[in-house]
Amino acid sequence: MHQAILSRAQRNKDIIDSVKLRLLRSSSASLPPQVMQDLEETFDAPVVEAYGMTEAAHQMACNPLPRGSQRPGSVGLAAGPKISIMDQEGGLLSAGDIGEVVIQGENVTSGYLNNEEANASAFSNGWFRTGDQGHIDKKGYLTLTGRLKEIINRGGEKISPREVDEVLLDHQSVAQVVTFAIPHKKLGEDVAAAIVLEDGAELDETGLRDYAATRLADFKVPKKVVILEEIPKGPTGKLQRIGLAEKLGLA
Repeated sequence: MHQAILSRAQRNKDIIDSVKLRLLRSSSASLPPQVMQDLEETFDAPVVEAYGMTEAAHQMACNPLPRGSQRPGSVGLAAGPKISIMDQEGGLLSAGDIGEVVIQGENVTSGYLNNEEANASAFSNGWFRTGDQGHIDKKGYLTLTGRLKEIINRGGEKISPREVDEVLLDHQSVAQVVTFAIPHKKLGEDVAAAIVLEDGAELDETGLRDYAATRLADFKVPKKVVILEEIPKGPTGKLQRIGLAEKLGLA
């Protein structure tokens, strides 16, 4: 949604200049640093990024308003429940270690009604498993690296689609991007990216892959790049990775 707003901002500059905003609020999906910077420059207002989910009565973390210390690429500090990072066996990890984001607190659901199977997988040692992957730094800032079910498994190499998104968005010709998995006969999955170009920009698949190769390890460079006028979105306007390969005829 934010990328779509930015892609239309220049043609509505008069409106943006005449209606000043105090701040912009972002939640639902993590915000790439480049998009956050572009939003702040376009609207001349700070972006307050939050992280939440229904099972926690919404807000779980938030980047503070200036003069607080904002961390682009991070969803901020715990704001409500306790937040930690857990490994697959249920052990809590140290600062900087990547694992599953887990939460605990009075505002966190005690379970799903009449669904013992979901409860068994959602709770571990008193913590609720969010299904999100991330890490927390020594100052408590949480950074999301992706949904666990969206992580691309390329022959055993685990690739965060968001990491690839952020690199491709840094290209001056790219307006929108979503990285996703496509089937591969030998590796199981490989990396693909759907992109929308800035108005008037010229860029082909080879050019984008060459650019990505300067910033990413070889196995993370998209094997397939699809250039579209518009990327298919879900009912809430979010870019959805799961099922995109099928929608684009790549599976």
